[in-house]
Amino acid sequence: MVCLAVVAVLLFSGFFALGTWQVQRRAWKLDLIARVDQRVHAPAVAAPGPDRWPQVSADSDEYRHVALVGRYLYAKETLVQASTALGSGYWVMTPLRQPDGAVVLVNRGFVPGDQRDRIAHPDTAARTDTTVTGLLRVTEPHGGFLRRNDPAGNRWYSRDVQAIAAARDLSDVAPYFVDAAADPHAAPDTWPVGGMTVIAFHNSHLVYAVTWYALALMVAGAAFYTVREERRPRRPG
Repeated sequence: MVCLAVVAVLLFSGFFALGTWQVQRRAWKLDLIARVDQRVHAPAVAAPGPDRWPQVSADSDEYRHVALVGRYLYAKETLVQASTALGSGYWVMTPLRQPDGAVVLVNRGFVPGDQRDRIAHPDTAARTDTTVTGLLRVTEPHGGFLRRNDPAGNRWYSRDVQAIAAARDLSDVAPYFVDAAADPHAAPDTWPVGGMTVIAFHNSHLVYAVTWYALALMVAGAAFYTVREERRPRRPG
């Protein structure tokens, strides 16, 4: 009986603690969603410069609405495999050199695999400064799910800023990239298509919390039933 009581207490405590942890995680996730929503819809601010690069992080800067000015380096463009609502294809990652010499990788948007030879390279954006607005994104190191980036073979599965910069011999590169906003003046058949950032956060913490708390209550109920049965007077045989 004592052993069963100890097991019941341990199980109840464990399940209750897990439920409480999920409640805390849910509060954190809701706060994150609110902060990201505020960043996305806020007016664009200047993208972090070299003095702020060491402080850039997902918690404080991911999906921040930013603006930057510079000239595109089309010769050092990189295509990264992507799967989007428009189908499979590539993200077009183009370096943008700013007036101070710093470089920011800009995800100009999506292009289908069979349209990669039709990617637009406006000459004016390479010869004169152009303004880009979009969402700041944190680098995606190493590669995609089960597939590692292959710089030597020029096969890219994630937007790994450091690896792309090294492969393209770029220096003074920001530790983040920017998902460019959609161009409202672009022709329908112009590639790449910007503004395709998917902002979604998996939030099932309430379901998990209810599940753990329910298990804790089941343990408590089973323990109560067992104790009650043990204390019930036995009928003489």
